[in-house]
Amino acid sequence: EDAKMVKTVVIDARAHMLGRLASIVAKQILLGYHVVVCRAEQLTLSGGLVRQKMKYERFLRKRMLTNPQHGPIHFRAPSRIFWRTVRGMVPHKTARGEAALERMKVFEGVPAPYDKVKRMVVPDALQPLRLQKGHKFCQLGDLSTSVGWKHQNTMKELEEKRKVKSTAFFEAKRRMIALRSKAIAQVEAGKA
Repeated sequence: EDAKMVKTVVIDARAHMLGRLASIVAKQILLGYHVVVCRAEQLTLSGGLVRQKMKYERFLRKRMLTNPQHGPIHFRAPSRIFWRTVRGMVPHKTARGEAALERMKVFEGVPAPYDKVKRMVVPDALQPLRLQKGHKFCQLGDLSTSVGWKHQNTMKELEEKRKVKSTAFFEAKRRMIALRSKAIAQVEAGKA
């Protein structure tokens, strides 16, 4: 049971709805699972970009009058926006909630250790299955860029490089699996 709990679940957040994925992740980290969310910049929000930007700008105006450094911290990066969304679904002021948030990691793109790991999707949060046809939507990366995140172009370049490398890795892996199955078949034939 304990060994199962330590297992890290890596989720590819591309084309997932922000709130739906956040609620599922919040539940899992509270249950004791370690969750890593990759490609946060490709999360989806329902509603067009103009509407979402207006909502976010209303949020940016909420601050502490006498010392804004104390007040609500307004994250611009997609990974931090997702992290804050999950924090709102977790009792983060208790030891249990704090420990749960420690079990979650969120990244833009797919950083080094997780690019060679199988990444999951969450069908309950997928945009094609959850968002009604014809409804407007926008990507979290575009919203973040419009409110001050400066690294979208860098992330796109890094993702292109990663995709080329991962394609080469996958082809090599497929060749090795084919060779291995061929060798096993020869050994089986030799025994018979």
